[in-house]
Formats: sequence, C-alpha cells, structure tokens
Amino acid sequence: MDDTVMENLTCESNDQMEVMTFKRCEQKTYKNSSHMVGVFEVLQSLRKDKVLCDIRIETDDGTIIFGHKVVLISVSTYFREIFIDFNESNIDLINIRELDSTVLQLLINYIYTGEIIITKGNVKVLLAAANLLQIDYVKNVCSEFLQTQLDASNCLSIKAFADLYDCMELSTSSQTYIKNRFLEVVNYDEFLSLTSVEVIKLISCNDIIVPLEEKVFECVIHWLKHELDSRKDFLPELMEHVRLPLISKQYLLEKVVDEPLLKSSPKCKDYINEALQFHLLKYLQPFTVSQTIRSTPRQSIGFQKVILMLYFYSRKSSVTYWYDNIWQPAPTMSKWFEEGCLTVINDQFVLAMGSVRLVPSCQRVKMLDISSQSPSWIPMMDMLVNRKYFGVGSLDNCVYAIGGCDGDTNIVLNSAEVFDTNTNKWKMVTSNMSTKRCYHGVGVLNNLLYVVGGYDGNVCLNTVECYDPCLDTWTPVAAMSECRFECGVGVLDGVLYVIGGYNNKSECLKSVEAYTPSSGVWTTIADMHFCRQCFGVVVLNGLLHVIGGCIDKVVVNSIEIYNPKTNTWSLKTLSKNVGHIYSGVVVNRPSHFKTYDD
Repeated sequence: MDDTVMENLTCESNDQMEVMTFKRCEQKTYKNSSHMVGVFEVLQSLRKDKVLCDIRIETDDGTIIFGHKVVLISVSTYFREIFIDFNESNIDLINIRELDSTVLQLLINYIYTGEIIITKGNVKVLLAAANLLQIDYVKNVCSEFLQTQLDASNCLSIKAFADLYDCMELSTSSQTYIKNRFLEVVNYDEFLSLTSVEVIKLISCNDIIVPLEEKVFECVIHWLKHELDSRKDFLPELMEHVRLPLISKQYLLEKVVDEPLLKSSPKCKDYINEALQFHLLKYLQPFTVSQTIRSTPRQSIGFQKVILMLYFYSRKSSVTYWYDNIWQPAPTMSKWFEEGCLTVINDQFVLAMGSVRLVPSCQRVKMLDISSQSPSWIPMMDMLVNRKYFGVGSLDNCVYAIGGCDGDTNIVLNSAEVFDTNTNKWKMVTSNMSTKRCYHGVGVLNNLLYVVGGYDGNVCLNTVECYDPCLDTWTPVAAMSECRFECGVGVLDGVLYVIGGYNNKSECLKSVEAYTPSSGVWTTIADMHFCRQCFGVVVLNGLLHVIGGCIDKVVVNSIEIYNPKTNTWSLKTLSKNVGHIYSGVVVNRPSHFKTYDD
C-alpha cells in the first residue's frame, strides 16, 4: 500500500473519531467470573507436570509433592511463615514429617482447586493437618462434618478432639449433645474410658438433662466397678457431685445406704446422712429451699420456665405443664377445686386453693414442690375462713387469700388471711378492705397487693385498693374506667394490667386497662382478640399471657399474648382441648419436661 493511500485512510479515521460522540463520560469495569478458575486450573496442570515448580515438600513416607510457593502462601499461613517471615524464600525443599502423603496431597489439591473430599475415615487427620498448615476453611468444614456425625457413642471423643484443636463451635455442639443425651452417653464405652477428672466435670454440670438423680448415682457406680481396683479411691470425690438429697427416700434406703462401696467410706456416709436429713427437713418444713449445691435441682438446657395450668374437664380439676404448645402431664389432683386458683412462691412451690366439691364447708390447700424428683400434691393447713370466689396473691413467702363469699352464708367478705410458709400456718389479716368483694382480681406490684374490681353482692365494681403488709393498711387508688368482675390481673415491667371479665351490664369484655403507680392513672390499651372471663394470667419471657377462660360458659381454647413494646396481642390456638383453663402460674421447668429437640 503506497503512502498516498495510507495518508487518505488516516485522514478518514481521524475524521470519524472527531464526529464520534458519547452520551456519558463514565467508565465501566468488567470482570471475567471464570478468570480465577481458569488461572488455577492452569497452575494445577503445571504443578502436576512439575512445570515452573519452585518448592518440593517431603512427607513422612518419603513422598515428594511439588508446588509453587506463591500459590501455597496465598492460602496457608504455615507456608507464608516459612517462605516469607522466616526468610527462607530461597529454599526449594521442606520436610513435613507430621503428615502422611495422602492427607498432604488432599490439602495441596485443595489449595489449587478449592475442593476437598471429607469422609468418616479421613475427617480427623484432615482437620489435624489443616490445623497444622493453618488452612482455616478446611478446618471449619471438617468441624461441620463432625457435627453431623455426633451420636451417643462418639460425642465424648469428638468433644475431646474439638478441645485439642480449638474448634470452639464443635466443642460447644458436642457439649450440648452430651448434656442433652446424658442417659444414652453413659451407656457406651467412651464414658467408661473417661478419667475421674472427666467424670467429675460431667456430673458436676448443673444443666445435664437427667430426669432422676438416681441415674447419676448409677452411672458413677457403674464407672467405678468397670475398673474397681484402680478407681475405688476416687469414690468420695465422685459422690461429692452426686446430688443425693434429690434422690427419693425409698431409693436411698434400698439402694444407696446398702451399697458396699459407700459403707466403707466415711465421707460417703456423711453425704448419705446429709440426704436423709434433707428428706426429714422437707417433711417437717415443706417449703424448705435448697441450701447446698447437692440439694439444688439441675437446670435443663434451653428455656427455664413453663406454665402450670389448672383446668376443669369431665367434672374434675387437673393440672398440666405447657410451653409453646408442648404439653407434659403434671401430678394428678385427687379433688375438684371448685372456683379454685393457683399461686406460686419462688417459682417452685405451687399452692392450689379452693373449695372441694360436695364438701362446701371445707377450703382445701395443697402444695406441689416442682423441684421434687417425685412431685405430688401435699395437703396443707386449710384456710381459716370458708371462702369461695376469693382472690389470691403471693408476697414475701406469704400467700394472701382476700375477700370472696362465705361458703355457708354466701355473704360477701372484706376480710383477708395470710399463710406464712415459715410457720405453715394461716392467720387473719388485722385490717379489712374498705369494700366487700368477690370475683375480683389480685396483683402484686412494688411489694403491695392490689385488689381490683369484683362484685359486692349488689353491683359490679370498678374500685381498686391496695394492701401494704408492712403497715397492715388498705389504701384506695384510682378507679378503673370500666366495672369488672371475673377479670384477670397481670403485672409486667412495673405496670398493673386488668383484663376482660364482665361489666355491670353482664357483658363479657375483651378490653384491657393499665395502671402505673407513678402516674396514678388508668389507661386503655389494645383490646384482646376475644372476650374472656374466668381465665389465667401469667408473665413469661417478658410478655403477658392470657390463658383459656370462657365466653358465657363456652370454653375459649387459646392463649393471647401481649407485647407492651408494640401494644399488640398475638393469638395462639392451643393444640389440645383440655377443657376450661381457669388459672395458671409460671414455674421452673421440671426436670422431666422435654422439648421436641431434647
């Protein structure tokens, strides 16, 4: 092509560039998503062909593996420290005697490809090798793989392995599994192979799930007898962590007292005497609270509180434990507590109070110790006054029965009486309410007992008064905007809530009022979904729960849950229809209460 033609083409090109215009003057970055994959595929091919490799790695069996330093240091801190930090960039051969060639080859392949094959057979050596070479991703996925393999036969060894290589998530998962499946774990050889220190660490946990402390005792004896000659000296140390006072008295006398191993140990005899004395004290003083760790019930993993519901079905009263539609049976009641109610002390001691059907002149009181390994309803001293339709509140280890109707004359009462758990006796409260009341609600707030609404024998009430036990005085407070009887009362975050009930027109209500002592004013909050009367109210997990009840004698089979932060109610339908639920309390989760995940 001659110079004249070239000159003409150049001129034309310049002319085109001058007329070319753009809408924007922005730049745009393009990224080839397959670029890095392609690069590493080439590098892997070069490594396999030993091309441009600048490092050889020798393993314990003499195998030589080739590689590129720049690739190895991009993934492994171990190699980075050797080639850069330790100023060994000129070496072309290193020895890694801690690893066999198969595992090292898997890890080098991972560095070049990003893929790793994990099996039951190689997972532990692979994790150990990844830990040595500081390849975090492989270590983490090996840990995840081991979590999927946890079972009662291997969880103890996996926990020990996780601790050895500082795999915190795997260690936590293993520990939780061990505690949740304690009764299964102790049946396998891994448990029998533990050291005395490891056994003590396990049985001293406060949150192992074990329905009966007898099982802890049995596993300790089983472990000892597995290698009796070398282990018998550890018996006193082990028995220190078995909570003998929680074992039933019958089992103590039949199995523990006569155990030959314990008879030969003075220290173990002391533990047995402590347990027997605890049972005697509980018999004489049912409200005795645990004073030592050995007499303190273990706390299950997960949620710590449940609701104990009192309900009426098929002409009898019954109780059941409930949490998020998980139901567990509670000890049966032998009597029908007509118009009865529950109250609780220290989330542990539940009192059921009310008149017994067909024995109208008798006001029964029974107590259930939730912490007991063999819980049952224990008769307590009856109330002094034959009350029905009364209100109940617990304050400072005392239970107050307030107002109601005389069971013989049906006269509405303004008196109150108090049960002192220290003396196990009832006594009358000296001062009386200013107004006679029955079908009222009671709430405890700021160490005061608030009595709200009710019925005085003629009209429905909206008045409220509170009792100060320290001063033994009743004081009127602001009246509610609505008259209410058979309403419910709950206290949450310093606010007193009065819920539902009937008004003076005998209309069932779904409205709710809230009272704050600092302001002395009642305010209306969001309505419930349903009208209710004669129901239970409890506070659980920072939310107000309204349980069961009726609408004009029709059972309401649901729970409404109030969130004060959003001023909203959520509705939860109960998965069982147990009948008319008319009272409830929040208690410590019993040891036998299981969740779907337990």
